Amino acid sequence: MAKLKRDIGLLGLTFISVGGIIGSGWLFGPLLAVQHAGPAAVLSWIIGAVAMFVLAITFAEISAMLPIPGGIARVPQFSHGNIVAMAMGWTAWIGYNTTAPIEVEAMLKYLAPYAPWLHTSESGDLTSAGVLIALSFMLLFVAVNALGVKFFTRVNATLTWAKIAIPVILSVLLIVSRFEVQNFSRPDGFAPYGLQGIMAAVSTGGVIFSFIGFRHIVDMAGEVRNPKFAIPAALILSIVMCAAIYLALQIAFIGALDPTSLAQGWSSLNFGGEGPLDAVIMSVGIVWFLSILNVGSVIGPFGNGLVATGSNARIAMALSKNGFLPQRIMRLSSFGVPLWALALNFGIGVLFLLTVPFTTVIALNGAAIVLSFAVGPIAVVCLRKLMPDHPRSIRIPAVRFVGALAFAIATLIVYWSGWDTVWRLGVALIIGMILLLIRFHNRLDEMDVAEARWLMPYFAGIGVISVFGQFGEGALKLIPFGWDILVCILFSTAIFMIAVRSSLADEKFQKYIEEEEILDPKQPVIGL
Repeated sequence: MAKLKRDIGLLGLTFISVGGIIGSGWLFGPLLAVQHAGPAAVLSWIIGAVAMFVLAITFAEISAMLPIPGGIARVPQFSHGNIVAMAMGWTAWIGYNTTAPIEVEAMLKYLAPYAPWLHTSESGDLTSAGVLIALSFMLLFVAVNALGVKFFTRVNATLTWAKIAIPVILSVLLIVSRFEVQNFSRPDGFAPYGLQGIMAAVSTGGVIFSFIGFRHIVDMAGEVRNPKFAIPAALILSIVMCAAIYLALQIAFIGALDPTSLAQGWSSLNFGGEGPLDAVIMSVGIVWFLSILNVGSVIGPFGNGLVATGSNARIAMALSKNGFLPQRIMRLSSFGVPLWALALNFGIGVLFLLTVPFTTVIALNGAAIVLSFAVGPIAVVCLRKLMPDHPRSIRIPAVRFVGALAFAIATLIVYWSGWDTVWRLGVALIIGMILLLIRFHNRLDEMDVAEARWLMPYFAGIGVISVFGQFGEGALKLIPFGWDILVCILFSTAIFMIAVRSSLADEKFQKYIEEEEILDPKQPVIGL
Protein backbone atom coordinates (compact mmCIF):
# COMPACT_ATOMS: atom_id res chain seq x y z
CA MET A 1 0.00 0.00 0.00
CA ALA A 2 1.37 3.42 -1.01
CA LYS A 3 2.29 5.88 1.71
CA LEU A 4 2.78 9.61 1.86
CA LYS A 5 6.37 10.50 1.07
CA ARG A 6 8.27 12.71 3.48
CA ASP A 7 10.05 14.65 0.74
CA ILE A 8 9.52 18.26 1.90
CA GLY A 9 12.58 19.90 3.46
CA LEU A 10 12.86 23.14 5.39
CA LEU A 11 13.23 25.38 2.31
CA GLY A 12 10.38 23.67 0.47
CA LEU A 13 8.09 23.92 3.50
CA THR A 14 9.01 27.56 4.14
CA PHE A 15 8.24 28.38 0.52
CA ILE A 16 4.88 26.58 0.74
CA SER A 17 3.97 29.00 3.51
CA VAL A 18 5.49 32.05 1.81
CA GLY A 19 3.76 31.06 -1.43
CA GLY A 20 0.46 30.90 0.43
CA ILE A 21 0.99 34.22 2.21
CA ILE A 22 2.22 36.34 -0.71
CA GLY A 23 -0.49 36.30 -3.35
CA SER A 24 -1.77 39.34 -5.20
CA GLY A 25 -2.82 41.27 -2.07
CA TRP A 26 0.55 43.04 -1.86
CA LEU A 27 -0.41 44.97 -4.99
CA PHE A 28 -3.10 46.85 -3.05
CA GLY A 29 -2.13 46.38 0.62
CA PRO A 30 0.12 49.48 0.92
CA LEU A 31 -2.66 51.81 -0.26
CA LEU A 32 -5.42 50.26 1.86
CA ALA A 33 -3.26 50.42 4.98
CA VAL A 34 -2.28 54.09 4.62
CA GLN A 35 -5.86 55.11 3.87
CA HIS A 36 -6.76 53.87 7.34
CA ALA A 37 -3.63 54.69 9.35
CA GLY A 38 -1.48 57.12 7.36
CA PRO A 39 2.29 56.59 7.80
CA ALA A 40 1.53 54.66 11.01
CA ALA A 41 0.53 51.80 8.70
CA VAL A 42 4.08 50.53 9.31
CA LEU A 43 3.00 49.87 12.91
CA SER A 44 -0.10 48.06 11.63
CA TRP A 45 2.08 45.60 9.72
CA ILE A 46 4.18 44.96 12.82
CA ILE A 47 1.08 44.41 14.96
CA GLY A 48 -0.41 42.09 12.35
CA ALA A 49 2.78 40.06 12.08
CA VAL A 50 3.14 39.70 15.87
CA ALA A 51 -0.52 38.67 16.22
CA MET A 52 -0.21 36.05 13.51
CA PHE A 53 3.07 34.82 15.00
CA VAL A 54 1.33 34.19 18.34
CA LEU A 55 -1.36 32.21 16.52
CA ALA A 56 1.16 30.31 14.39
CA ILE A 57 3.30 29.07 17.29
CA THR A 58 0.31 27.18 18.72
CA PHE A 59 0.18 25.24 15.45
CA ALA A 60 3.98 24.88 15.52
CA GLU A 61 3.95 22.93 18.80
CA ILE A 62 1.10 20.67 17.65
CA SER A 63 2.26 19.93 14.11
CA ALA A 64 5.88 19.30 15.12
CA MET A 65 4.59 16.77 17.65
CA LEU A 66 1.84 15.31 15.41
CA PRO A 67 3.07 15.76 11.82
CA ILE A 68 -0.05 14.41 10.09
CA PRO A 69 -1.72 15.33 6.78
CA GLY A 70 -4.62 17.75 6.94
CA GLY A 71 -3.79 18.82 10.48
CA ILE A 72 -6.43 21.58 10.63
CA ALA A 73 -9.13 18.92 10.15
CA ARG A 74 -7.43 16.04 11.98
CA VAL A 75 -6.02 17.60 15.17
CA PRO A 76 -9.47 18.59 16.58
CA GLN A 77 -10.42 14.90 16.39
CA PHE A 78 -7.71 14.19 18.98
CA SER A 79 -8.63 17.07 21.31
CA HIS A 80 -12.44 17.31 21.04
CA GLY A 81 -13.74 14.48 18.85
CA ASN A 82 -15.63 14.19 15.59
CA ILE A 83 -18.14 17.06 15.79
CA VAL A 84 -15.50 19.73 16.40
CA ALA A 85 -13.24 18.10 13.79
CA MET A 86 -16.12 18.20 11.30
CA ALA A 87 -16.85 21.87 11.97
CA MET A 88 -13.23 22.95 11.52
CA GLY A 89 -12.34 20.55 8.73
CA TRP A 90 -15.54 21.01 6.74
CA THR A 91 -15.34 24.81 6.70
CA ALA A 92 -11.63 24.76 5.81
CA TRP A 93 -12.32 22.25 3.03
CA ILE A 94 -15.11 24.38 1.55
CA GLY A 95 -12.91 27.46 1.74
CA TYR A 96 -9.96 25.75 0.09
CA ASN A 97 -12.21 24.46 -2.70
CA THR A 98 -13.07 28.04 -3.62
CA THR A 99 -9.42 29.14 -3.69
CA ALA A 100 -8.43 27.66 -7.07
CA PRO A 101 -11.41 29.23 -8.93
CA ILE A 102 -10.77 32.59 -7.23
CA GLU A 103 -7.05 32.62 -8.06
CA VAL A 104 -7.64 31.54 -11.65
CA GLU A 105 -10.20 34.30 -12.17
CA ALA A 106 -7.79 36.79 -10.57
CA MET A 107 -5.06 35.71 -13.00
CA LEU A 108 -7.36 36.11 -15.98
CA LYS A 109 -8.46 39.56 -14.82
CA TYR A 110 -4.81 40.66 -14.73
CA LEU A 111 -4.36 39.19 -18.21
CA ALA A 112 -7.48 40.92 -19.56
CA PRO A 113 -5.64 43.94 -21.09
CA TYR A 114 -3.50 41.52 -23.14
CA ALA A 115 -6.29 39.03 -23.93
CA PRO A 116 -9.63 40.89 -24.08
CA TRP A 117 -11.30 37.80 -25.54
CA LEU A 118 -11.19 36.17 -22.08
CA HIS A 119 -14.08 38.33 -20.80
CA THR A 120 -17.31 39.70 -22.25
CA SER A 121 -17.32 43.44 -22.81
CA GLU A 122 -20.80 43.88 -21.29
CA SER A 123 -20.66 42.09 -17.94
CA GLY A 124 -16.97 41.26 -17.59
CA ASP A 125 -17.83 37.57 -17.09
CA LEU A 126 -15.63 34.88 -18.58
CA THR A 127 -16.34 33.98 -22.19
CA SER A 128 -16.51 30.34 -23.29
CA ALA A 129 -12.83 30.57 -24.24
CA GLY A 130 -12.10 32.17 -20.86
CA VAL A 131 -13.84 29.32 -19.05
CA LEU A 132 -11.75 26.78 -20.98
CA ILE A 133 -8.54 28.61 -20.07
CA ALA A 134 -9.63 28.78 -16.42
CA LEU A 135 -10.38 25.05 -16.34
CA SER A 136 -7.01 24.37 -17.97
CA PHE A 137 -5.20 26.28 -15.21
CA MET A 138 -7.17 24.43 -12.51
CA LEU A 139 -6.29 21.14 -14.19
CA LEU A 140 -2.65 22.23 -14.28
CA PHE A 141 -2.75 22.78 -10.48
CA VAL A 142 -3.99 19.20 -10.11
CA ALA A 143 -1.40 17.79 -12.55
CA VAL A 144 1.56 19.42 -10.77
CA ASN A 145 0.36 18.08 -7.43
CA ALA A 146 -0.40 14.63 -8.87
CA LEU A 147 3.25 14.16 -9.92
CA GLY A 148 4.38 13.92 -6.31
CA VAL A 149 5.16 16.24 -3.45
CA LYS A 150 8.84 16.54 -4.45
CA PHE A 151 7.92 17.83 -7.92
CA PHE A 152 5.27 20.12 -6.44
CA THR A 153 7.73 21.70 -4.00
CA ARG A 154 10.27 22.32 -6.78
CA VAL A 155 7.69 24.07 -8.96
CA ASN A 156 6.39 26.07 -6.02
CA ALA A 157 9.92 27.05 -4.95
CA THR A 158 10.61 28.46 -8.43
CA LEU A 159 7.42 30.50 -8.33
CA THR A 160 8.05 31.66 -4.78
CA TRP A 161 11.54 32.96 -5.57
CA ALA A 162 9.85 35.23 -8.14
CA LYS A 163 7.09 36.18 -5.67
CA ILE A 164 9.77 37.24 -3.17
CA ALA A 165 12.09 38.94 -5.65
CA ILE A 166 9.56 41.21 -7.37
CA PRO A 167 8.28 43.14 -4.28
CA VAL A 168 11.79 43.25 -2.80
CA ILE A 169 13.32 44.70 -5.98
CA LEU A 170 10.41 47.12 -6.31
CA SER A 171 10.93 48.34 -2.73
CA VAL A 172 14.61 49.02 -3.39
CA LEU A 173 13.89 50.78 -6.70
CA LEU A 174 11.24 53.03 -5.14
CA ILE A 175 13.49 54.01 -2.23
CA VAL A 176 16.40 54.77 -4.58
CA SER A 177 14.22 56.65 -7.08
CA ARG A 178 12.37 58.88 -4.66
CA PHE A 179 12.07 58.88 -0.89
CA GLU A 180 10.21 61.84 0.61
CA VAL A 181 10.93 61.73 4.34
CA GLN A 182 8.36 64.47 4.89
CA ASN A 183 5.60 62.05 3.89
CA PHE A 184 6.03 60.32 7.26
CA SER A 185 5.02 63.42 9.19
CA ARG A 186 2.77 65.34 6.81
CA PRO A 187 0.09 66.44 6.28
CA ASP A 188 -1.24 65.50 9.74
CA GLY A 189 1.62 63.77 11.55
CA PHE A 190 2.82 60.18 11.72
CA ALA A 191 -0.47 58.77 13.07
CA PRO A 192 -3.19 61.11 11.77
CA TYR A 193 -6.02 58.75 12.79
CA GLY A 194 -4.52 57.59 16.09
CA LEU A 195 -4.70 54.11 17.55
CA GLN A 196 -8.11 53.53 16.01
CA GLY A 197 -6.65 54.10 12.55
CA ILE A 198 -3.73 51.76 13.23
CA MET A 199 -6.09 48.99 14.35
CA ALA A 200 -8.47 49.73 11.49
CA ALA A 201 -5.60 49.07 9.06
CA VAL A 202 -4.94 45.75 10.81
CA SER A 203 -8.59 44.73 10.44
CA THR A 204 -10.45 46.57 7.66
CA GLY A 205 -7.24 47.41 5.82
CA GLY A 206 -6.54 43.72 5.39
CA VAL A 207 -3.15 43.61 7.14
CA ILE A 208 -4.04 40.61 9.34
CA PHE A 209 -5.50 38.70 6.38
CA SER A 210 -2.23 39.09 4.47
CA PHE A 211 -0.57 36.49 6.73
CA ILE A 212 -3.13 33.66 6.84
CA GLY A 213 -1.37 31.54 4.22
CA PHE A 214 0.91 29.99 6.88
CA ARG A 215 -1.83 27.39 7.49
CA HIS A 216 -0.62 25.30 4.53
CA ILE A 217 2.33 24.12 6.61
CA VAL A 218 -0.10 22.49 9.04
CA ASP A 219 -1.88 20.62 6.25
CA MET A 220 1.31 19.41 4.52
CA ALA A 221 2.95 18.32 7.80
CA GLY A 222 2.52 14.62 6.99
CA GLU A 223 5.08 14.89 4.18
CA VAL A 224 7.82 16.85 5.95
CA ARG A 225 11.23 15.19 6.21
CA ASN A 226 12.27 16.42 9.65
CA PRO A 227 9.02 17.76 11.11
CA LYS A 228 10.32 18.28 14.64
CA PHE A 229 12.63 20.99 13.36
CA ALA A 230 11.29 21.97 9.94
CA ILE A 231 7.67 22.74 10.92
CA PRO A 232 8.30 25.30 13.69
CA ALA A 233 11.29 26.73 11.82
CA ALA A 234 9.28 27.14 8.59
CA LEU A 235 6.36 28.77 10.40
CA ILE A 236 8.62 31.28 12.10
CA LEU A 237 10.77 31.96 9.03
CA SER A 238 7.84 32.44 6.67
CA ILE A 239 6.03 34.94 8.89
CA VAL A 240 9.24 36.90 9.60
CA MET A 241 10.20 36.94 5.90
CA CYS A 242 6.77 38.05 4.72
CA ALA A 243 6.50 40.68 7.46
CA ALA A 244 9.84 42.12 6.34
CA ILE A 245 8.70 42.19 2.69
CA TYR A 246 5.36 43.83 3.49
CA LEU A 247 7.02 46.36 5.81
CA ALA A 248 9.70 47.30 3.28
CA LEU A 249 7.09 47.73 0.54
CA GLN A 250 4.91 49.90 2.81
CA ILE A 251 7.84 52.16 3.74
CA ALA A 252 8.94 52.43 0.10
CA PHE A 253 5.38 53.22 -1.02
CA ILE A 254 4.94 56.03 1.53
CA GLY A 255 8.31 57.54 0.68
CA ALA A 256 7.73 57.38 -3.08
CA LEU A 257 4.44 59.30 -3.04
CA ASP A 258 4.36 62.80 -4.49
CA PRO A 259 3.66 65.07 -1.48
CA THR A 260 1.08 66.98 -3.51
CA SER A 261 -1.07 63.84 -3.74
CA LEU A 262 -1.57 64.01 0.05
CA ALA A 263 -3.12 67.48 0.09
CA GLN A 264 -6.57 66.08 0.96
CA GLY A 265 -5.22 63.71 3.60
CA TRP A 266 -4.34 60.03 3.62
CA SER A 267 -7.92 58.77 3.67
CA SER A 268 -8.58 60.52 0.35
CA LEU A 269 -5.50 59.14 -1.38
CA ASN A 270 -6.46 57.36 -4.60
CA PHE A 271 -5.18 56.81 -8.11
CA GLY A 272 -8.38 56.69 -10.11
CA GLY A 273 -8.65 53.47 -12.05
CA GLU A 274 -4.94 52.69 -11.78
CA GLY A 275 -3.39 50.21 -9.39
CA PRO A 276 -1.53 52.04 -6.58
CA LEU A 277 1.85 50.47 -7.35
CA ASP A 278 1.41 51.05 -11.09
CA ALA A 279 0.76 54.73 -10.41
CA VAL A 280 3.75 55.14 -8.08
CA ILE A 281 6.05 53.31 -10.49
CA MET A 282 5.09 55.71 -13.31
CA SER A 283 5.36 58.69 -10.98
CA VAL A 284 8.99 57.96 -10.07
CA GLY A 285 9.94 57.13 -13.66
CA ILE A 286 10.67 53.40 -13.61
CA VAL A 287 8.03 52.57 -16.21
CA TRP A 288 10.08 49.61 -17.46
CA PHE A 289 9.26 47.79 -14.22
CA LEU A 290 5.54 47.70 -15.04
CA SER A 291 5.96 44.62 -17.23
CA ILE A 292 7.71 42.82 -14.35
CA LEU A 293 4.93 43.91 -11.99
CA ASN A 294 2.38 42.44 -14.40
CA VAL A 295 4.26 39.14 -14.37
CA GLY A 296 4.16 39.20 -10.58
CA SER A 297 0.42 39.88 -10.60
CA VAL A 298 -0.06 36.61 -12.50
CA ILE A 299 2.53 34.50 -10.65
CA GLY A 300 1.03 35.49 -7.28
CA PRO A 301 -2.44 33.97 -7.74
CA PHE A 302 -1.03 31.04 -9.75
CA GLY A 303 1.23 30.07 -6.84
CA ASN A 304 -1.60 30.46 -4.35
CA GLY A 305 -3.89 28.25 -6.40
CA LEU A 306 -1.19 25.61 -6.75
CA VAL A 307 -0.46 25.47 -3.00
CA ALA A 308 -4.15 25.51 -2.02
CA THR A 309 -4.86 22.61 -4.38
CA GLY A 310 -2.23 20.42 -2.71
CA SER A 311 -3.16 21.52 0.79
CA ASN A 312 -6.87 20.90 0.24
CA ALA A 313 -6.23 17.34 -0.90
CA ARG A 314 -4.74 16.65 2.55
CA ILE A 315 -7.78 18.25 4.21
CA ALA A 316 -10.02 15.86 2.24
CA MET A 317 -7.83 12.95 3.36
CA ALA A 318 -8.23 14.02 6.98
CA LEU A 319 -12.01 14.32 6.62
CA SER A 320 -12.05 10.83 5.15
CA LYS A 321 -10.03 9.48 8.07
CA ASN A 322 -12.44 11.23 10.45
CA GLY A 323 -15.28 9.31 8.81
CA PHE A 324 -16.88 12.35 7.19
CA LEU A 325 -15.92 11.56 3.57
CA PRO A 326 -15.75 8.10 1.90
CA GLN A 327 -12.70 5.95 2.66
CA ARG A 328 -11.71 5.94 -1.01
CA ILE A 329 -10.54 9.55 -0.63
CA MET A 330 -7.59 8.36 1.48
CA ARG A 331 -6.15 6.16 -1.28
CA LEU A 332 -2.74 7.20 -2.57
CA SER A 333 -1.26 6.93 -6.03
CA SER A 334 2.14 5.42 -6.79
CA PHE A 335 3.54 8.95 -6.34
CA GLY A 336 2.27 8.96 -2.75
CA VAL A 337 -0.42 11.53 -3.58
CA PRO A 338 -4.16 11.44 -2.65
CA LEU A 339 -5.34 11.35 -6.27
CA TRP A 340 -8.99 10.69 -5.43
CA ALA A 341 -8.97 13.72 -3.15
CA LEU A 342 -7.46 15.88 -5.90
CA ALA A 343 -10.12 14.67 -8.34
CA LEU A 344 -12.99 15.31 -5.91
CA ASN A 345 -11.73 18.80 -5.09
CA PHE A 346 -11.24 19.60 -8.78
CA GLY A 347 -14.86 18.66 -9.48
CA ILE A 348 -16.15 20.86 -6.65
CA GLY A 349 -13.91 23.72 -7.78
CA VAL A 350 -15.35 23.46 -11.29
CA LEU A 351 -18.88 23.70 -9.87
CA PHE A 352 -17.92 26.86 -7.98
CA LEU A 353 -16.35 28.35 -11.11
CA LEU A 354 -19.32 27.61 -13.37
CA THR A 355 -22.33 28.10 -11.09
CA VAL A 356 -21.54 30.58 -8.28
CA PRO A 357 -21.03 34.35 -8.81
CA PHE A 358 -17.44 35.47 -8.29
CA THR A 359 -18.27 37.88 -5.44
CA THR A 360 -20.15 35.14 -3.58
CA VAL A 361 -17.24 32.72 -4.01
CA ILE A 362 -14.82 35.31 -2.56
CA ALA A 363 -17.08 35.91 0.46
CA LEU A 364 -17.49 32.16 1.03
CA ASN A 365 -13.73 31.66 0.80
CA GLY A 366 -13.06 34.15 3.57
CA ALA A 367 -15.91 32.84 5.71
CA ALA A 368 -14.94 29.20 5.47
CA ILE A 369 -11.20 29.48 6.05
CA VAL A 370 -11.02 31.88 8.99
CA LEU A 371 -12.82 29.61 11.47
CA SER A 372 -10.16 26.91 11.22
CA PHE A 373 -7.67 29.18 13.03
CA ALA A 374 -9.55 28.55 16.28
CA VAL A 375 -8.23 24.95 16.34
CA GLY A 376 -4.61 25.50 17.35
CA PRO A 377 -4.92 27.64 20.50
CA ILE A 378 -7.40 25.25 22.15
CA ALA A 379 -5.80 22.01 20.99
CA VAL A 380 -2.29 22.97 22.12
CA VAL A 381 -3.51 23.35 25.71
CA CYS A 382 -5.66 20.19 25.65
CA LEU A 383 -2.85 18.07 24.22
CA ARG A 384 -0.57 19.15 27.07
CA LYS A 385 -2.99 17.23 29.31
CA LEU A 386 -3.71 14.34 26.93
CA MET A 387 -0.08 13.80 25.81
CA PRO A 388 1.96 15.13 28.73
CA ASP A 389 5.01 12.92 28.16
CA HIS A 390 5.20 13.12 24.37
CA PRO A 391 8.46 14.84 23.29
CA ARG A 392 7.97 18.35 21.93
CA SER A 393 10.60 20.08 19.83
CA ILE A 394 9.02 23.42 20.68
CA ARG A 395 7.24 24.01 23.99
CA ILE A 396 5.31 27.24 24.40
CA PRO A 397 5.89 28.92 27.77
CA ALA A 398 2.79 30.01 29.71
CA VAL A 399 0.78 27.92 27.28
CA ARG A 400 -2.64 28.73 28.75
CA PHE A 401 -2.04 32.48 28.50
CA VAL A 402 -0.59 32.23 24.98
CA GLY A 403 -3.41 29.90 23.96
CA ALA A 404 -6.08 32.28 25.28
CA LEU A 405 -4.38 35.20 23.51
CA ALA A 406 -4.11 33.26 20.25
CA PHE A 407 -7.76 32.18 20.50
CA ALA A 408 -8.75 35.84 20.96
CA ILE A 409 -6.75 36.70 17.83
CA ALA A 410 -8.47 33.89 15.90
CA THR A 411 -11.87 35.16 17.10
CA LEU A 412 -11.01 38.71 16.03
CA ILE A 413 -10.01 37.45 12.59
CA VAL A 414 -13.44 35.83 12.23
CA TYR A 415 -15.15 39.00 13.50
CA TRP A 416 -13.09 41.29 11.27
CA SER A 417 -14.06 39.26 8.22
CA GLY A 418 -17.46 40.97 8.56
CA TRP A 419 -21.11 40.11 9.12
CA ASP A 420 -21.64 39.33 5.43
CA THR A 421 -18.90 36.71 5.79
CA VAL A 422 -19.99 35.41 9.20
CA TRP A 423 -23.56 34.63 8.18
CA ARG A 424 -22.27 32.66 5.20
CA LEU A 425 -20.04 30.77 7.62
CA GLY A 426 -23.14 29.91 9.64
CA VAL A 427 -24.90 28.55 6.56
CA ALA A 428 -21.84 26.44 5.66
CA LEU A 429 -21.76 25.03 9.21
CA ILE A 430 -25.46 24.14 9.13
CA ILE A 431 -24.99 22.29 5.84
CA GLY A 432 -21.97 20.49 7.28
CA MET A 433 -23.89 19.44 10.38
CA ILE A 434 -26.73 18.07 8.26
CA LEU A 435 -24.24 16.02 6.23
CA LEU A 436 -22.59 14.79 9.44
CA LEU A 437 -25.96 13.63 10.82
CA ILE A 438 -26.66 11.82 7.55
CA ARG A 439 -23.23 10.18 7.65
CA PHE A 440 -23.69 9.07 11.29
CA HIS A 441 -27.45 8.40 11.11
CA ASN A 442 -27.15 4.79 12.25
CA ARG A 443 -24.46 5.43 14.88
CA LEU A 444 -25.42 8.69 16.54
CA ASP A 445 -24.05 7.36 19.83
CA GLU A 446 -20.54 7.67 18.34
CA MET A 447 -20.83 11.46 18.02
CA ASP A 448 -18.78 13.39 20.57
CA VAL A 449 -21.53 15.77 21.69
CA ALA A 450 -20.30 16.64 25.20
CA GLU A 451 -16.86 17.65 23.94
CA ALA A 452 -18.48 20.02 21.41
CA ARG A 453 -20.72 21.86 23.89
CA TRP A 454 -18.71 25.06 23.50
CA LEU A 455 -19.21 25.24 19.73
CA MET A 456 -22.81 26.46 19.59
CA PRO A 457 -22.28 29.29 22.13
CA TYR A 458 -19.12 30.25 20.25
CA PHE A 459 -20.79 30.39 16.83
CA ALA A 460 -23.87 32.15 18.21
CA GLY A 461 -21.76 34.67 20.14
CA ILE A 462 -19.64 35.54 17.12
CA GLY A 463 -22.81 35.97 15.09
CA VAL A 464 -24.35 38.36 17.62
CA ILE A 465 -21.17 40.42 18.03
CA SER A 466 -20.75 40.51 14.27
CA VAL A 467 -24.28 41.67 13.44
CA PHE A 468 -24.07 44.45 16.06
CA GLY A 469 -20.43 45.24 15.27
CA GLN A 470 -18.60 47.47 12.81
CA PHE A 471 -17.58 45.17 9.98
CA GLY A 472 -19.21 43.88 6.84
CA GLU A 473 -22.26 44.69 4.76
CA GLY A 474 -25.43 44.57 6.85
CA ALA A 475 -23.70 45.05 10.22
CA LEU A 476 -25.75 47.37 12.48
CA LYS A 477 -22.64 49.15 13.84
CA LEU A 478 -24.13 49.53 17.31
CA ILE A 479 -20.97 48.46 19.19
CA PRO A 480 -18.38 51.27 18.85
CA PHE A 481 -14.97 50.50 17.41
CA GLY A 482 -12.58 49.56 20.20
CA TRP A 483 -15.38 48.32 22.43
CA ASP A 484 -16.12 45.62 19.87
CA ILE A 485 -12.52 44.38 20.17
CA LEU A 486 -12.81 44.32 23.97
CA VAL A 487 -16.10 42.40 23.77
CA CYS A 488 -14.50 39.85 21.41
CA ILE A 489 -11.55 39.35 23.76
CA LEU A 490 -13.72 38.88 26.86
CA PHE A 491 -16.10 36.57 25.01
CA SER A 492 -13.30 34.47 23.50
CA THR A 493 -11.63 34.12 26.92
CA ALA A 494 -14.81 32.69 28.43
CA ILE A 495 -15.28 30.25 25.52
CA PHE A 496 -11.61 29.26 25.67
CA MET A 497 -11.93 28.23 29.29
CA ILE A 498 -15.02 26.13 28.54
CA ALA A 499 -13.41 24.54 25.46
CA VAL A 500 -10.25 23.54 27.33
CA ARG A 501 -12.36 21.85 30.01
CA SER A 502 -14.35 20.01 27.33
CA SER A 503 -11.46 18.00 25.89
CA LEU A 504 -11.73 14.27 25.25
CA ALA A 505 -11.44 11.77 28.06
CA ASP A 506 -8.25 9.71 28.01
CA GLU A 507 -10.09 6.59 26.76
CA LYS A 508 -11.55 8.35 23.72
CA PHE A 509 -8.28 10.09 23.02
CA GLN A 510 -6.37 6.81 22.99
CA LYS A 511 -8.94 5.31 20.61
CA TYR A 512 -8.55 8.16 18.13
CA ILE A 513 -4.79 8.54 18.37
CA GLU A 514 -4.26 4.82 17.73
CA GLU A 515 -5.93 5.27 14.33
CA GLU A 516 -3.16 7.64 13.26
CA GLU A 517 0.32 6.69 12.16
CA ILE A 518 2.67 9.29 13.66
CA LEU A 519 6.40 9.50 14.13
CA ASP A 520 7.92 7.42 16.90
CA PRO A 521 7.98 9.69 19.99
CA LYS A 522 11.23 8.01 21.07
CA GLN A 523 13.08 9.45 18.11
CA PRO A 524 15.57 12.15 19.16
CA VAL A 525 14.18 15.65 19.26
CA ILE A 526 15.93 18.01 16.88
CA GLY A 527 15.60 21.74 16.78
CA LEU A 528 14.14 24.52 18.84
